[in-house]
Amino acid sequence: MSTGDYGDRGNKDASIVNPKGGGTMVATVGTGKEMRTENAFLVGDSMTGGYGKDGPDILHDCTISVDPGQIAVIVGPNGAGKSTGMKALFGMLNLRQGSVRLDGEDITNMTPQTRVVRGMGFVPQTNNIFTSMTVEENLEMGAFIRTDDFSDTMEQVYNLFPILRDKRNQPAGELSGGQRQQVAVGRALMTRPKVLMLDEPTAGVSPIVMDELFDRIIEIARTGLPILMVEQNARQALEIADKGYVLVQGRNAYTGSGKDLLADDDVRKSFLGG
Repeated sequence: MSTGDYGDRGNKDASIVNPKGGGTMVATVGTGKEMRTENAFLVGDSMTGGYGKDGPDILHDCTISVDPGQIAVIVGPNGAGKSTGMKALFGMLNLRQGSVRLDGEDITNMTPQTRVVRGMGFVPQTNNIFTSMTVEENLEMGAFIRTDDFSDTMEQVYNLFPILRDKRNQPAGELSGGQRQQVAVGRALMTRPKVLMLDEPTAGVSPIVMDELFDRIIEIARTGLPILMVEQNARQALEIADKGYVLVQGRNAYTGSGKDLLADDDVRKSFLGG
């Protein structure tokens, strides 16, 4: 994985992302607590909640954020609430406490569809492509909220994932696991999002494909697009992360830069295999 250039990330080509962004977070009314993050572009502040009206809480006073131009990763053991935290940010479960803000706007009560319009690009772990449609049709579906000419964005997606250009007329269901993930990420990019959220983007792929996907994620982040990612491959994810969150039973256990978490003895012994 070509992480040597990681520290030199700048806004090299912001045309694939939404040019309207860069908001600053302020204190929210949803928690009665002081905001724990500053200058965050997307933040779930002190989130508590679970699935259904009467279901048990899975998240407990959990705060997750990503700053402009950052890669932030959420790691932790199975059942820690990582994907639930991502879904809470995207509006797929009701919060009993806390709030979600995007680019300075409170979006806590907005539907997932409205959040996409507001600039959230979300790639779920499974069922994230239309298998019977071609690669190009999948990308076109990603542009459903746009009324402008999106051909330039599609060309940028093909430049980012060249294999998709070669397979543009092939049904997406015939692709390999790694290629399907590229289609899913590409479709999210077709909305020209303000923030990109990836739930387990390397699940079920080989180590070589994982490295390639991480390279592409770094390349996307270099455009200035904030990326929030849930990952089971914790060590590799923290290696490319500006910020990392370790969740345990739905709570923030450790928070810091990817480098600091990799160097933390407790984090290494408990979550990274020593």
